[in-house]
Amino acid sequence: MTYPETRYHAAMGAVSATYRAGPSAPDFVYPNGTTVHYLATSAGTDGLFGLYRWEMGATAGGPGPHFHRTITESFYVLRGAVQIYDGRDWIEAGPDDFVHVPAGGIHGFRNASGRPASMLIHFAPGAPRAAYFEGLVRAPGAAEPTAEERALFYREHDNEWV
Repeated sequence: MTYPETRYHAAMGAVSATYRAGPSAPDFVYPNGTTVHYLATSAGTDGLFGLYRWEMGATAGGPGPHFHRTITESFYVLRGAVQIYDGRDWIEAGPDDFVHVPAGGIHGFRNASGRPASMLIHFAPGAPRAAYFEGLVRAPGAAEPTAEERALFYREHDNEWV
């Protein structure tokens, strides 16, 4: 294994770090109360990765089994219990547990504990996942998407349901 190709070619280092103070308001809130904090988006990491803090209420669900063709996804549980599907079974992951899913790996997650839970979700390389997260929610009064529209949305966002 070797280091990737050089991405920075200047003679001196740059002052370019970003800082996000915590706690901060979530960037997106689902109708069920789940909040998402966009810690590092693909746009902010030059496409290298995306990192999101996912905070679920006591009654929050999550996505069923699916896979991605272009990105890996990793989960790091911060608090509570999160069930993560590893392609075979739903495993109970708790604080400090880590699950990595390579591209093509079937996975899902949910909070079925009846208590709040939170985790970090990491995607690599970066992808426009914020557009995916937000696109899952329809504006109040908006018509339900057709099966064709839904399939196009999932294909556009590299989400293949199993």
